[in-house]
Amino acid sequence: MRSPFDADSDDGTVFRDVTLLALLGFVTVVVLLLPHLHPPVETTKTAEPPGNVVVEARWPDGMNADVDLWVLAPGDVPVGYSNKGGEIFNLLRDDLGQVHDSGTLNFEMAFSRGRPEGEYIVNLHLYRARQVPLPIPVEVRIALRPDQKRSAVTITTERIELHHQGEELTVVRFRLDEGGRLVPGSLHDLPRPLRSAKG
Repeated sequence: MRSPFDADSDDGTVFRDVTLLALLGFVTVVVLLLPHLHPPVETTKTAEPPGNVVVEARWPDGMNADVDLWVLAPGDVPVGYSNKGGEIFNLLRDDLGQVHDSGTLNFEMAFSRGRPEGEYIVNLHLYRARQVPLPIPVEVRIALRPDQKRSAVTITTERIELHHQGEELTVVRFRLDEGGRLVPGSLHDLPRPLRSAKG
C-alpha cells in the first residue's frame, strides 16, 4: 500500500496541489490585508496655536471681579461676553471672577481668524466689582501671528486700571496693512465704546 505522500501516487499529487493552492490562497489574503492592518502613519506637524491676532486680559488671581474684554476687527461686530463670536474674532474665555469658577486664575482671551486690513480696537469693561479693592489693575497683551509657520509676536502689552463698576476703557487701537502687518505708528488709545455699540 502506497502512502498518499508518495511522489508517484495520484492521491499524493492531488493532496499536494490542494495543499499548495490553500497555502497560496492564504498568502494572497494576508498580502491583500497587510496594508489595511497597519495603515501608513501620517506624520503630523506640531500643533500650531490658533489665532492670527491674540488678545489676552489678565487681572489679579483670586480677585472676585468680573472684567470683560471687548474686541472689534475691521468690518465686524464688537465681540465680548454678550456676543462671543463675530466673523473675525471669537471670545474663547469669559471669566466671571470667582463666580462659577473652580480655579483662581482671572483672564479672558480672544482669537481672530485671519488678519484683515484695517483698524482693530481692544477695550476693557469692569462688569462687577463688589467688595473688591479698587482700582483693579489689568494687563492686556496683544500678539500678532505673522504666518502659519511662526509663533505669535507680542506687538504691545498695556497695563490699565479700572476705577469703578461699569467703566469701559479703550486699551489700544491699531491698524494692520493688507499683508496683515502692524502699521508703524498706528497704536493709540483714542476712546471708542464697544459694549454699547454691539450689534
